[in-house]
Amino acid sequence: MRQAVRKAGLAAILLTAYPPNRLTAQDPARISETQSVLATLVETYGVSEAEGPVREAVKRLLPPWAKSETDTAGNLWVRVGQGDPVVVVIAHLDEIGFRVTAIRDDGALELQARGGFFASLYEAKPALVHTERGPVPGVFVPRDTGFSRHTPPPLRVDVGTTSRQATEALGIRPGHTVTMPKQFVRLAGTRATGRSFDDRVGSAALVLALRHLDRAAVKHQVIFIWSTREEIGLEGAQGAAAILGTTPRRVHAVDTFVSADSPLELANFAVAPLGQGAAARALDQSSVTPPSYVDSLAAVAKARGVKLQIGTTMGGNDGSVFTRYGVVDVALGWPLRYAHSPAELVDLGDVASLADLVQAIAESW
Repeated sequence: MRQAVRKAGLAAILLTAYPPNRLTAQDPARISETQSVLATLVETYGVSEAEGPVREAVKRLLPPWAKSETDTAGNLWVRVGQGDPVVVVIAHLDEIGFRVTAIRDDGALELQARGGFFASLYEAKPALVHTERGPVPGVFVPRDTGFSRHTPPPLRVDVGTTSRQATEALGIRPGHTVTMPKQFVRLAGTRATGRSFDDRVGSAALVLALRHLDRAAVKHQVIFIWSTREEIGLEGAQGAAAILGTTPRRVHAVDTFVSADSPLELANFAVAPLGQGAAARALDQSSVTPPSYVDSLAAVAKARGVKLQIGTTMGGNDGSVFTRYGVVDVALGWPLRYAHSPAELVDLGDVASLADLVQAIAESW
């Protein structure tokens, strides 16, 4: 397997083995529960530094026995089991969006991006400003980008006012976050689309794993963490890593595996196609999983009948900040099309497989 991983490079390896008498990730009941949890999290807003509503949604979705705590960075923790080795599973709560930096004399909002994405995807689209009084609708103003060589001006939001005073009267002030409206939409089969699947899928997988966890099978301490401010620099994870220091043996960061399985790519270049299960991020731009740990993860997945793909991807992950303390980062993911766009695309069977993998890690590795 180790040699196969090296040779595969960008190719994904599919492992399939199913034990008898066990619901698969494609079972209608599993898909229904997965959709219920994921839709709740997707339709909750939480730009980096404003993750509170998402954190509260996670708490409501946890099983009754799960006792959670929140640290000073806003990360949510649930601890299961006792003893060594200590294993951490972490997914992030925040989503990409904007922060209001100023209100112009004409009433328009100046913005700062929170996370990396193509701002052009937001032009001439509906906007929501999240205030203490509730969301205020607006429009992302189109920029002068046609037939020009200059850098486009910054993106702004128009809430329908014509003066600073009128905008302030709506309860808007600098520091408020701005997003595009979003909705979880079920497509044909087990596909779904929406915005902020990154990383609401990871957050949902942790919730689902805890719901089905056999606590008697957990032979050591496993810490589930939903982190903050990942999109602006892994800040919440840095706080959690500093608290735990050298205590954990492994960390499993759960985040997007950017799929090249889209109409834009040739089929023979597709990496981590949708519908083929969870993905091991053996290599990304922030960390390298030691081959022996990739082998162990593959063995856990095969023994539990969890579909797993192995490959390399772009981006970083929360687990990378744990490695400075000597913790091994064994990052996980799921195939996602159109990452950081208003219409990300997932397969709910992959999400269920990811939850199964997290559960298997907690119970048997």
